[in-house]
Amino acid sequence: MEQLDFSMLDTMTEADECRFMDAFTQALANDSGDVAKEHLAAGRSVYFGDDQFPDAVVKEYPDGRRQLVTFVDDDEIILRDL
Repeated sequence: MEQLDFSMLDTMTEADECRFMDAFTQALANDSGDVAKEHLAAGRSVYFGDDQFPDAVVKEYPDGRRQLVTFVDDDEIILRDL
């Protein structure tokens, strides 16, 4: 997958931003999940959205456990186990 450069978002023109968002949307639509699998294999948790839980985020641990979490300021709040 093509690497997207997020460093210039604050200074992009409207046209540049539209092109970036098109590329970003395309990248999301074609995501294979390989990076998430690499993080899990390395012992790190991953976070992802699920339409079933629109007001929270799913946190998946390397051992397969999953929790529903949210964030308040910089604090992660565990809502419940899934």
